[in-house]
Amino acid sequence: MADNLPSEFDVVVIGTGLPESIIAAACARSGQRVLHVDSRNYYGGNWASFSFSGLLSWIKENQTDTSDDCEDWRKLILENEEVISLSKKDKTIQHVEDFCFGDQDSAEDVEEAGALPKLPIFGASGAERVAQELEKEYPPMESALPEAESQEPEKATGTKPASAMEGNDTEITSKNESCHSTALGESALELGKTEAAPSEISAQGPKKIMYSQIVREGRRFNIDLVSKLLYSRGLLIDLLIKSNVSRYAEFKNATRILAFREGKVEQVPCSRADVFNSRQLAMVEKRMLMKFLTFCLDYEQHPDEYQDYENSTFAQFLRTRKLTPSLQHFILHSIAMVSETDCSTLEGLQATKKFLQCLGRYGNTPFLFPLYGQGEIPQCFCRMCAVFGGIYCLRHSVQCLVVDKESGRCKAIVDHFGQRISANYFIVEDSYLSDSICTNVCYRQISRAVLITDQSVLNTDSEQQVSILTVPPVDLGKPAVCVIELCSSTMTCMKDTYLVHLTCPSAKTAREDLEPVVQKLFNLNTEKETENEELEKPRVLWAVYFNMRDSSGVDKNLYDGLPSNVYVCSGPDSALGNDCAVKQAETIFQEMFPTEEFCPPPPNPEDIIYDEDEIAPEESGFSNSPETKPEPSTEESSSGGSTAVKKEDNEE
Repeated sequence: MADNLPSEFDVVVIGTGLPESIIAAACARSGQRVLHVDSRNYYGGNWASFSFSGLLSWIKENQTDTSDDCEDWRKLILENEEVISLSKKDKTIQHVEDFCFGDQDSAEDVEEAGALPKLPIFGASGAERVAQELEKEYPPMESALPEAESQEPEKATGTKPASAMEGNDTEITSKNESCHSTALGESALELGKTEAAPSEISAQGPKKIMYSQIVREGRRFNIDLVSKLLYSRGLLIDLLIKSNVSRYAEFKNATRILAFREGKVEQVPCSRADVFNSRQLAMVEKRMLMKFLTFCLDYEQHPDEYQDYENSTFAQFLRTRKLTPSLQHFILHSIAMVSETDCSTLEGLQATKKFLQCLGRYGNTPFLFPLYGQGEIPQCFCRMCAVFGGIYCLRHSVQCLVVDKESGRCKAIVDHFGQRISANYFIVEDSYLSDSICTNVCYRQISRAVLITDQSVLNTDSEQQVSILTVPPVDLGKPAVCVIELCSSTMTCMKDTYLVHLTCPSAKTAREDLEPVVQKLFNLNTEKETENEELEKPRVLWAVYFNMRDSSGVDKNLYDGLPSNVYVCSGPDSALGNDCAVKQAETIFQEMFPTEEFCPPPPNPEDIIYDEDEIAPEESGFSNSPETKPEPSTEESSSGGSTAVKKEDNEE
């Protein structure tokens, strides 16, 4: 049990978000003793994914104000020590509003399919170790879901533990087999194939989905709190390949880039083949677009073409390039995906080049999406940490950091059991810091909306589309809204529905920021009599709006009174990719261990030389040491080894 934890570690990590999980994995991989705790009862923090019932529990938890009783732990503090109390309440989520637009038939007696029966909770904490969970083959307990209002937040969570990835050790194979630009040995990462249901487009329109069906099929949903995609040549993909963590997950290629122009949604041609096959563009426009995109790929070699516009916005620069208004719109909002008023020419060219460089590695778009949701990625790194000896405890809150008055360094934590645990370094997720520490910090906010709809924003012959759409602001100066639409083959929603994520930097509450865009793209009318124009739009069945704190980019010096060996990890930012989290994790790791390599590849089992003492438990069939587990390491590393050989051959 968690109250029997060792009293000494090298690194203590508080919070299981993406940056913390990467750091924990890197530390464990380099041989450090790692304790990774989270006061929540699910992995990922604000990077988590939930089933529908789990999300309803999360909504209820963030709509009610709960306060924990403070226990008497100060008797553990010595005279030459002082404490930094940690926050008991997560204040990163605000203005949570959820709506049901579908047919609100009674869901009181409807049980979620496959849900496990409720079990009694023993003890005050219910803290668990991920090292034990990793060996289980079943998903976590979820409530049978009567009405959402009657659920206890701590009794109904929908995230899958790291153990659920036990069955996801399939190698990732390319979904777009016709794309020859995917090099054979370019990486250990391959795209996951999913069995897409055959297209069943009915002439009568989409099927009528009842609210009770959504509840019953709630486990089909994996709803992300933060909506992101992975650039195929981004830092996170490179890290997944390098560390071989990619073997724990599967990915699907985003299939199309969309644009919203003159009140209509249309597909944007990205690759050379798309441009020349496009019926939207005239032949002259195709040549214009190809010429400009070719220039962007090596714009650094032609400074004379843009240096006069370095102080101008990218939108102003595009107007000088003899591009039609439609091409300017496509490049600005769907390829570069930058602001019309705030983005400089150089920033726009860099964004366009990044987009183009990512094309063709795994498909016709630059983006990948992890099956079962973004919340899988932190769990993949948690699993790697556990494999290399890290100890995990969920529902395990930390009362305070213990600081030595003389040296000014943090020396220990005190958990909610009253146990004192010492370490050399401490990683704390920003949401755990109290208001007194964050007095000088000015946070930004992210506006988020998640919709369940009955059809795609742009219907085609194939229902199984993963789409990204940028909706430009109505008023100049306001942020654009990024829309990501996921189909059922991403394992994030039930059949005949789509999961739509909307994200933008906050100006007001999430509903005020995003509802105008929702009204443009979707039908919110619950009445039977609607206009023909509204009938053509996808119908929203259920929606939730919330604001999330953006703590990225905060200087460590702004946190008041933090010791030098305490490092703060931020929550998700508003950007589409994950580069910020990876950079932050690597920076913190290198500050702690400057001589160690950051997340090196795991050793090949054939190269490991076991001592006699280590062989004995393996032969007996029992082993508590993750390094000597024969089945996972041999199975998983063998696939990584073969692809690594291909990579070397390719380099030669």
